[in-house]
Amino acid sequence: MPLTIRSANRAHRFTVEVARSPQQQQTGLMFRRSLGPNEGMIFPYPAPQELAFWMKNTLIPLDMIFIRSDGTIARISTAKPLDLTPMPSGEPVSAVLELRGGRAAELGIREGDTVSWTG
Repeated sequence: MPLTIRSANRAHRFTVEVARSPQQQQTGLMFRRSLGPNEGMIFPYPAPQELAFWMKNTLIPLDMIFIRSDGTIARISTAKPLDLTPMPSGEPVSAVLELRGGRAAELGIREGDTVSWTG
């Protein structure tokens, strides 16, 4: 599914998988050995809530982008492979986007930028 992040003066386009079911959300990007520079996974939730993600069985570093219900980025955390330390959203969010680790910094994506997708 296409996803766009609008930062200061640029739109960054990604193709993401959607983790809709509880099983898909539990598995996420576990056991993957690679992730393309413009690929990721979005975890949508029906109502805003405080969330925490960790990296159990996740073999690659990931940027976790916590998204408010208005589409703005609340927080960006970079997680290390296999780290069981919870990465909290810090506030209620409606979705979490996972990208290849360090990709947000490479593109200049920051808190307050806007994320949009359909589906």
